[in-house]
Amino acid sequence: MDTHERLQQLLRERGWTEYKLSKECGLAQSTIGNIFRRNTVPSIATLETICKGFGITLSQFFTDENLVELSPELKELFDAWVCLRPNQKKAALQMLRAMSNEDEWVGPSL
Repeated sequence: MDTHERLQQLLRERGWTEYKLSKECGLAQSTIGNIFRRNTVPSIATLETICKGFGITLSQFFTDENLVELSPELKELFDAWVCLRPNQKKAALQMLRAMSNEDEWVGPSL
C-alpha cells in the first residue's frame, strides 16, 4: 500500500475529512489538500505530524498488520519489563500468574 492509499484508509477508518485531519494534526488545510489533490508525497516530518494527528506512530503507519496500541500504563509496564534480567522476568511472570488466579487461591487475608 502506498502513502496516499494508507492516508485514505486512515481517514475512512475514522470517518474523518481532510479538514478534520488538518485540525487534528495542526497542519494547514492547503498542505493536506496538496498531498491528496496534487498527489504529492509528504516529507517524513509532515508525515510524522499527520501520524500524531491520527494518534499512531510512523512505524504503525507503514505496517500492514493490526498493531495493538499501548496505553500509557501498558507502555510503562513494557518499558520496565525490557530492563529486567531473565530470572527477574520469570519471577514477575510467576507473580502475575498468581495474581490473576487469586480468585482460586484461598490464603490468609491481610
